Amino acid sequence: MNVLTELLGEVSTLGHAPRVIGVYRRVDLPTGARDVVLALWRVSDPGNVGTLLRTADAFGAGVALSPECADPVGPRALRASAGAIFRVPLVAWDEVPEQRIALVAHGGEPLSAVDLTTPVTFLLGSEREGLPDSLVTQGHKASIPTPGDAESLNVAAAGAIALYELACRSRT
Repeated sequence: MNVLTELLGEVSTLGHAPRVIGVYRRVDLPTGARDVVLALWRVSDPGNVGTLLRTADAFGAGVALSPECADPVGPRALRASAGAIFRVPLVAWDEVPEQRIALVAHGGEPLSAVDLTTPVTFLLGSEREGLPDSLVTQGHKASIPTPGDAESLNVAAAGAIALYELACRSRT
């Protein structure tokens, strides 16, 4: 169907009118279980939510979103996910695998030393608040050691490193 460029510009959030648009129903997004899940606790930055969806797609994981997470189908999250939102199952928060690894900035066992037998859930908290104690105590507390001076890793970087660590172990 041909649509006037001006009309496409009105429905787009981009600075310039796109040549194509997609229309979908939220209920048609994939759902279901996976053996590996990134569980995002109040990750409010849509760029991080989209990036974590894209990372989950790359490693075959699912994603669970707590209340107060950024909308995964908002414009920024959609762009950051690069289409992964249409492939990665969104897992209900109460249906994630029981073995939970709470990724914390400091004070956890090094991730490289943690048992990552699947099925497994990586709990990732908002950058500002982290994970609440009630979630940390539900799982094994792990940290990603960093030799530099940064206070902590970006939540999307931490999720990617955790999935990469698991993938490396799965290959051996």
